[in-house]
Amino acid sequence: MAKARTRNGIVAATLVAVVGGMVGLSFASVPLYRLFCQVTGFGGTPNVVAAPDSTKVSDRTIAVRFDANVNPALPWAFQPEQLELQVRLGEPTLAFYKAINQSDRAVTGTATFNVTPYKAGIYFSKIECFCFTEQRLAAHQSADMPVQFFVDPEIFKDPNMRDVAAITLSYTFFPVEAEEPKGRTSQVDTPGSARPTKG
Repeated sequence: MAKARTRNGIVAATLVAVVGGMVGLSFASVPLYRLFCQVTGFGGTPNVVAAPDSTKVSDRTIAVRFDANVNPALPWAFQPEQLELQVRLGEPTLAFYKAINQSDRAVTGTATFNVTPYKAGIYFSKIECFCFTEQRLAAHQSADMPVQFFVDPEIFKDPNMRDVAAITLSYTFFPVEAEEPKGRTSQVDTPGSARPTKG
């Protein structure tokens, strides 16, 4: 009888540990997945770097296209300020998006991003980006949002990239559920974030 109770106790403890571990993994899965994508370029996730190697700038170019989307729950207009750029491989390039808060209240948004084709993600690197931080716009405020990036010259040495003539950088803005308390200032003046303009 005592052995049966001990065995049952061990089984119960094991089940509790398994359930606890599964719950912990469910909370950790999103940041771990994001880290995996950033390291591998999986799902078209660009790399994030401090600066490119200036010795690797090439005379060859590639087209980079820009795409913008907004979740229906966010009352913003959001669009690229250029539809396409021809960029030199390895050379830092600065592009801008524009966001306008169309509501009568301050709203905070956060942007997800990827590049297509997905296989080009490992060759596309961001140096600075408005997507690195949450962006808060006052009622009817507009802001220019910069992104600085480069495309690794190694892209044309990869046989798997021979069919890639252009890369599309795409963003989708979502609302931040927990709004900041009133009186807090916008993050648009921080490095890599939005630059406010008159609305």
